[in-house]
Amino acid sequence: MDDVILVDEHDTQIGTMEKLAAHAQGRLHRAFSVFIFHSDGRMLLQRRAAGKYHSGGLWSNACCSHPRPGEPVEAAAHRRLREEMGIDCDLRETHAFIYRAPFPNGLIEHEYDHVFVGRSDDLPAPNPEEVDDWVWMDIPELRRDMKEHPEDYTYWFKVAFDRVTQKA
Repeated sequence: MDDVILVDEHDTQIGTMEKLAAHAQGRLHRAFSVFIFHSDGRMLLQRRAAGKYHSGGLWSNACCSHPRPGEPVEAAAHRRLREEMGIDCDLRETHAFIYRAPFPNGLIEHEYDHVFVGRSDDLPAPNPEEVDDWVWMDIPELRRDMKEHPEDYTYWFKVAFDRVTQKA
């Protein structure tokens, strides 16, 4: 299994740890989330594969993951966008935030999450091991659905959504 980069509250690396161990212990680690917008303003969403180690079957942003030790965060964002959704585009980091979320399976996401935004009209070709479904969704419709069905969306997506859509 992959290692994640442990960080302090300023995103300074303080070590590495095996990914599931870091999630079992709730250790703060570096992560990223990628939001992709179509030229018509719709946002690309993916439904996480049901077999993911947490949040399987929930809707989320285009992709998210952890950089590998020694890998720049932006390079990792491009790598995972290609691996998960089969697309790539220019990305810009808009902000970062820290969150901590326990899950029913006992794992804890405690992440320093770097948020990247990009634009693409490419047709996704998702990896079925990572993604069960995808959709381009109109922002007002998405906002309504998130309000009516918040349980259908990942924790970090709900935290980042308003700030990302204000900057898009």
